Amino acid sequence: MEDKKMIAQEYLKALDNGKEFLHLFAEDAEVFFPNWGTAIGIEKITELFNYLGSQVKSFRHHHAYLNWIINDDMIVVEGSSQGELVTGESWSDSKWCDVFEIRQGKIQRLYIYLDPEYSRY
Repeated sequence: MEDKKMIAQEYLKALDNGKEFLHLFAEDAEVFFPNWGTAIGIEKITELFNYLGSQVKSFRHHHAYLNWIINDDMIVVEGSSQGELVTGESWSDSKWCDVFEIRQGKIQRLYIYLDPEYSRY
């Protein structure tokens, strides 16, 4: 189970540092993001993250304060983040929750829950 947590941590840290992370996903994985919907397959997941990347200037999870729940293939991580959009809007303590399903060393499913208006608070 610890190896599955490491995959989720690698994904979160890659986001923070602008590093490649799509190799962590299965070819037929699905990712949900508010106001986008569900992207299924690596091509659509790439499209989703390219769109999100074009909207965000900087981003960082608060790793020291993450809460983890691990049950077999499911990993739930709750935390907060800070960042700035390309529009100049920023946030410093946005709450979020990611639900991962990780099997055979790959993210099969990732549902990202956050307030789609998080930068307005």
